[in-house]
Formats: sequence, structure tokens, C-alpha cells
Amino acid sequence: YAYVNYHRISDAEKAIEALNYSSIKGRSCRIMWSQRDPALRKTNAGNIFIKNLDPTIDHKALHDTFSAFGNILSCKIALDEEGRSKGYGFVHYESQEFAEKAIANVNGMLLNDRKVYVGFYIPKKERQSKVEGFRAQFTNVYVKNIPLDVSDEELRELFGKYGAITSCLITKDNIGVSRGFGFVNFEKHEDAQRAVDELHGNDFHGQNLYVSRAQKKSEREEELRRQYEDAKMEKLNKYQGVNLYVKNLDDDVDDDQLREIFSVYGVITSAKIMRSETNESRGFGFVCFTSPEEATRAVTEINGRIIGTKPIYVAIAQRKEDRRSQMAQLFQLKQRMNPNPVPMYAPNMYGPPSMVAARPVYSAVPFPGQAYPVMPRPAPPMLAQARPAPPMPVVEPALHPLNAKDLASFPAEVQKQMLGERLYPIINTYEPEYSGKITGMLLEMDNNELLHMLEDKDELLGKVQEAAAVLKEHLSKK
Repeated sequence: YAYVNYHRISDAEKAIEALNYSSIKGRSCRIMWSQRDPALRKTNAGNIFIKNLDPTIDHKALHDTFSAFGNILSCKIALDEEGRSKGYGFVHYESQEFAEKAIANVNGMLLNDRKVYVGFYIPKKERQSKVEGFRAQFTNVYVKNIPLDVSDEELRELFGKYGAITSCLITKDNIGVSRGFGFVNFEKHEDAQRAVDELHGNDFHGQNLYVSRAQKKSEREEELRRQYEDAKMEKLNKYQGVNLYVKNLDDDVDDDQLREIFSVYGVITSAKIMRSETNESRGFGFVCFTSPEEATRAVTEINGRIIGTKPIYVAIAQRKEDRRSQMAQLFQLKQRMNPNPVPMYAPNMYGPPSMVAARPVYSAVPFPGQAYPVMPRPAPPMLAQARPAPPMPVVEPALHPLNAKDLASFPAEVQKQMLGERLYPIINTYEPEYSGKITGMLLEMDNNELLHMLEDKDELLGKVQEAAAVLKEHLSKK
């Protein structure tokens, strides 16, 4: 959303009249008066809900239909992810009186050959409390696993012993064959509850019946979604802090060897080497301990140790979403600490003439391509009529491969510089527009992991893509 402020009210009124519901990049925009008072913004007085709408009715058609009953503050059709109507919408009137008038005139009417329901909007919390009340007093019972040869009368006879029944129906297909499930509606909730308690799981004509409170499709879907999310969170919490990610493994290391390597640090519940479709090791795997303390000890003691012919990298396993979130937080923190960073260039590359002489430049940490730290020094002042000198030929120094032992012999800030010198040209081939920023983001990572990424180009590319996605998302919000 966005705000536009005019000098004159008349201009704003013209804009609303001319542009409301017009298309912006394929999406219909809604324009309304800005309401600064949150109490008035959130009030439900004058807000109505319309359902069973024809899918062809859009925001403008809904507005045109209901504007006859009073001044509308906002009006919208609920849309799915693909921009299609969900069949319901909302109209917020200036006053309660207009809303009552619309309900009285339109509720039950035909719009595009569909009978629509129009009523006052009920907030979600109130709706949920009402639904809970209905659930607690249900009378309709759902029955499945009904043998196909059982008739409606036999089902009524089975359930009739628990109380008076208003309806009993077994669902059938187009040719009248039972689909194996049906519904029984009781007069009293207590009778329905007793039938569920006593008949669920009972044998009926050789099949165990499933008996429960009848649910709407939307309610079932919501319950299944909630169960899925709960199971997902339970699984995540179960493995939080105990599952380790291990990479840079020799190709001949198998599951048993991986378990043996880590078994000295605690009780292992699983150890798995990830393999390709041809069953070849992908050089990484996962080890799961029974407690976070054991996992932390393993990370502390074995990360960077030579196993076979390579130093392995060990860290607490993270989901891709968590890694991206962490990277975004680091980037935002860096932006807050240094909102106007000096542009980063490739090793030995000079900035544009206007930048070089714009202000004194101080460098306590050497830039990529410099061999040693330099003393702070001001850049020469820019002359008004100075012409930029032709670029000098740049000779790139040959960079020998780094290893953990060589890197450890340098101070921490020089280590980051050396890693940056090697990362930048690789990143620049994938993301030339953001190579400097992405290099800076990746340099926030652990040095050992950066060394491993320099050896594994596929993994480096994955990290570059993650960082680029975070960066582009951040820039798009500005």
C-alpha cells in the first residue's frame, strides 16, 4: 500500500473518482481516504460481509452495486494467490445506517443468477467463539466405513436407540450405489454425543464404524492444516540444537563410519550420508544426538579436524528459511551500523573519478588487492576542470589456494581480507551488480565455512543465490 497527499481536497476527490479500481501492473488498486485514527480504522460499525458472489464480480462491480445505499469507505473482493475471486467480499460504509439499508435491500437477492448473503461483518475472534459454541452443542453426526449393502433404515435403526433422529442419510453416487459414509442428525446434543462415544470403533456388519461430530469441509481442512503445522513444529523442536550438519567428507565415508566418528561425543540417534541418485556420496551428511550438550561438544571439538584427507566442517543444522532469515538480520544490522558504506570494488579496481576525490578516504583494514594495511590518508582534492586520467592497466596477482593452517597464521582482519579476495571474483561472475555487497554478507560467516565454500563451488553458488535473494528483497522494500 502507499499514500498520496494532495494540496486540495477537490484534487483528491477527482483522483479517487478517476483512478479507483484501475489496474496497476495487472492488479486492481483500491483507493480510499487515509484514516489516521486507529480506533476509527478498526471499527466494525458500517462494515458488511457478502458471500456466494459470482466469480466474475470484481471490486468495481461490487462497489457499483452497493454504492446506491450510501457513501462507501472501502470495498474489496477476497482473492486467492492467483488473483481469482473466493466468492465473498466486504463493503465498509460511512455509517451503520447505510450498512443496515444495504443488508435490508440486498440480502437474499440474485446477483448474476446467484442468491447472495449480506450481513454485518463479525470479527474473527467472535466468529471462532460462536463456532466453538456450536461445536460444543452439535447434533449432526458423521459416520464412515459403512458396509455398502447397509440401507438408510438399518443405519437409522442402529442409531435410533440413542435418541430421536431428525434425519438419516447414506451418501450415494450417480447410479445409487452407497459411497460408504453418511450423516445422522439427532434432536438433542446429548443423544448425538452418546452415539459418538458408544458407536465409534464398534463392529457393524464386519466393519469398524468411524463415528464423529460432522464438520464442514473448511473446518476439516483447517484442522488438518493445524495438525500438520503442529507436527512440523514438534519435529523441529525435537531436533532443535541436536542435529548436526557435516560436510567436506571424503567420498568413501559411509553411514557407519560417520556414526563411529561422532559416537565419542554422546548417544547418536541417527547418522546419514546424503547420496546422489546413483548412490554416490555428496560429501555431506547429518548426525543427530540425544541432547544439545552432546551436539555442542561435538561441534566444538571436531569442527575443522582432518578426517581422512580433508578438514571437515561441523555446525548445528539449520533450515533454509532460518539461514535466509539469519542472513537478512545480519545484513540489516550491518546497514544500520554503516548506512553509507564505501563502495566495494574488485581487487585493485579504482572507483569512478567523481568518487575517488569526493572526500578523504581512510582505510584501517586493507582493501582486496592491497598487500598490507595502509596509514590513513586524505584523497587529493578534486579540481573543477580536471579531466580523468586514462585507466592504468591492472595486473591481477596470482592467488594461491588457501587452507585453514595458512589462514590461521594471519590476524583476524587479514584473514577476512584474504577470503574476500578469493570470494569476490567468483561472486562477480554470478551476481556482478551486487557482488560487493554479497561478498560483505558472506564474510560475516565463519572462516572455516568460507574455506569449504571456496572448495565446493556448488555450495558457494547456493549461498550466493540465498544472499542475492535476501538483498533484492531488502532493496525492493525501500
